[in-house]
Amino acid sequence: MPAAGELFTFAELRKRACEVGPKRVGVVLADDEVALAAMADAFRTGMAFPVLIGEEKNIREKAESLGFSDLAAKAEFVSVHEGAAAHAVTMAREGSIDILMKGHLRTDQLFRPVLDKEHGLRNGRLLCDVAFFETRHTASPRLVGLSDGGLNVAPTLEQKKQIILNAIDVMHCLGMHRPRIAVMSAIEVVTDAMPSTVDAHALTQMGLAGEFGEADVFGPLALDGALLHAAVKAKGISSHVAGNADCLIVPSVEAGNLLGKAIFLLAGLESGHVVAGAKVPILIPSRAEDAQTKVNTIALGVLYAAGCATN
Repeated sequence: MPAAGELFTFAELRKRACEVGPKRVGVVLADDEVALAAMADAFRTGMAFPVLIGEEKNIREKAESLGFSDLAAKAEFVSVHEGAAAHAVTMAREGSIDILMKGHLRTDQLFRPVLDKEHGLRNGRLLCDVAFFETRHTASPRLVGLSDGGLNVAPTLEQKKQIILNAIDVMHCLGMHRPRIAVMSAIEVVTDAMPSTVDAHALTQMGLAGEFGEADVFGPLALDGALLHAAVKAKGISSHVAGNADCLIVPSVEAGNLLGKAIFLLAGLESGHVVAGAKVPILIPSRAEDAQTKVNTIALGVLYAAGCATN
C-alpha cells in the first residue's frame, strides 16, 4: 500500500506513483503509437521503466518516427518474433515485469495467454476493469471508481462479488482504507422486475456479514442516489454510502461502458483505468483516450502493483 493518505486527485495519484516507482512495464508488441506515447510520458516522469516486447527493429523505428528517441535509447528491449503476448505473460509470472500493457494487438489476443489455466496470470479471481474519474460535483475534487465497464458482459451475483473485491483491492492501494461501494441500478427499491436490484440487496447483506472486509457496500442505488446529497435527502435514503460513493458497481458491461464514456468523453472528466484480478496489473489503453488519461492509467497500474507487492 502507498505511503499514508488517501489520494483525492489524479495529480496526487501521479505524484505518488513517481514516489513508489519506477515499476517495470512490459509493453506487448510495443510498435504502437498509443503505447509508446504513454510510456514516453511515464518514463520521463520516473513512474515507469519501459520493457518493450516484440520485433526490436520495428519498435525502434516506430519510436524514432514519433520523436521518442530518449525512450528508444534507454528502454529495455525483449526481441520476440512470435508469441509476444505469451512471452510477456511468462515474464510477468516470473517477476521480470511488474505491469502488463497492451501494444499493437487486440485485447482478446493479450488476454488469451493471461487467462490460460496452466501458464497464465490467474489468481483465482475474476478479472475486471476498474476505472476512475475525478468528479467535479463536490466542493473539493475526489476520485470515484467505476466497475466493470470493460470485460464482464452480464456478471452473475458471484461475479459481482468478485468485481467488488477487486475494486476494493485497488482502492486500498490508493489509500482509501474503507471505501464506500455503491451497487448500481435504476432505482433504490428492490423488485423482482429489475434483477439488478435483487443482486444489489444480496451484496449489501454480504457486506453487513463482513464478506468484503474493510469496505462498506450498499445498494441498490441510482446514480443520483450514489453521488448527490440532495438526492439522498429528497429520496429519504438511509446509508452513509449514499451520496458519498467512492466506487460505482454497474449491473452490466453496457451500463458501465455507456456511463464511463459519458463521464470521460462527454463530461470531459479526467480519468484512468486498470484491469484488476490477475497476478499483475494489466493496462489496456485505447486510441480514443487522450495523453493524460494514458499517463493516469499507468500511474494507477504503478500504485496497484506497489500495493500488490506489499500484500
